[in-house]
Amino acid sequence: MPVQAKLAAAWTSFMFLYVYVDFFNLYKPGVVDGILNGLVWRFDVSSTLLTIMLASVAIPALMVMLSMTLPGRVNRATNLVVASLYIPYSVFNAAGATWEWAFFYGLSIGIEVLILAFILRSAWTWPRRTASPTTLAASLDSGPLRTPQQA
Repeated sequence: MPVQAKLAAAWTSFMFLYVYVDFFNLYKPGVVDGILNGLVWRFDVSSTLLTIMLASVAIPALMVMLSMTLPGRVNRATNLVVASLYIPYSVFNAAGATWEWAFFYGLSIGIEVLILAFILRSAWTWPRRTASPTTLAASLDSGPLRTPQQA
């Protein structure tokens, strides 16, 4: 399977998990009341906060597309940088969590970090050279020519 497809699938999985963790977090007692009162975690709801939140979701969403479209060298570097930055960002989600919610955050953050580690490993071990279509075509024609009766 091409590395680009693995990376795009991993970023897609990360995005699903990322969104669902935020969605399930709304079920915690007091979260919706806080939002209705203009607070998210300890921050006032503002256009700046919502823009930051949108950017934090948009970057992994863009990585799905970029993983399939960027040239190899740029793709590898971009995945290494973005995944590296998202590991501490994901771990930060545990800040302020109580022991009552430790398993929820531990499981969600643990899976996010595992997916990001897979992305880092896939990008890091990306083959430096891949066969070009012309090389592949030439290798297919390198065998001896056979007549239809010999095949």
